[in-house]
Amino acid sequence: MDGMVSILQKQIRVCEIFYSIQGESTFMGLPCIFVRSAGCDLRCTWCDTSYSFKVGEKWDIAQILQKIKTWPCNLVELTGGEPLLQSHIPELAEVLLEKKYTVLCETGGHRDIGILDRRVIKVMDIKCPGSGESHRNFWPNLDKIEAKDQVKFVIKDRADYEWALAIVKKYDLEKGPIILFSPVFGELEYSLLAEWVLQDGVRARMQLQLHKFIWDPEKRGV
Repeated sequence: MDGMVSILQKQIRVCEIFYSIQGESTFMGLPCIFVRSAGCDLRCTWCDTSYSFKVGEKWDIAQILQKIKTWPCNLVELTGGEPLLQSHIPELAEVLLEKKYTVLCETGGHRDIGILDRRVIKVMDIKCPGSGESHRNFWPNLDKIEAKDQVKFVIKDRADYEWALAIVKKYDLEKGPIILFSPVFGELEYSLLAEWVLQDGVRARMQLQLHKFIWDPEKRGV
C-alpha cells in the first residue's frame, strides 16, 4: 500500500490533458483521453505541437488519474512533446494498465521504448530525412517493437517515401508491427502518397490526421 501511495505522488510535467477523437494510428476515430507531457529534445521541421516544448506544470500521478476519471473513456494516449523524457511515465502507464485502461504511447523513436510495460501499445515514429532528425532514430527499438505496436513514417516528399520504403525492407518490417505512412499535413498531396503506396504494394496503412479535418488544424486540445 505504501508503495502505491509513493507511486501516486510521483510527478510528471504536463502540457495538457484533454478528451477528444483519436486522430491517428489504427485507433483513429475512437474517443480517447490524451495526456500530453511537456518538453521535447527533437525539433522536427513539420512539428505541430511545438507549444508543448516549454509550457507545462507538474502533476502528480494521483492528480492525473483524478482528471482522467472525469471522462467516460478507457483509451488513454501518452503523448508530447516526448513522453519518454518524463522519468515517471512508465509508472503512470502501469497504474493505468492496472486500472484496466488501454494505454497508447506515442513516441519519437529516439528513446528506449524498453522502459515501458509490454502491455503498452507503442506508436513509434521512425524519423524520415525531411524531419531533420533522422540521425536521431534509435534503431535498437526495432528489436523491442511487437506485432501489436505501430511504427509511423511521417512523409514530406518523394525522397522521404523512398527512404521509408528502404527502411521497411531493410528491417523486414512488413512481417512485424503495423506500418503507418502519414503525409505531412499541408505539404504532401494525399493522392500522391496513395498512388506511391498502391504502385509498390507496400503493407502500410496510409493515415491522415483526422482531427485536423474535424477542427481547425491550429486548435489545441482536440
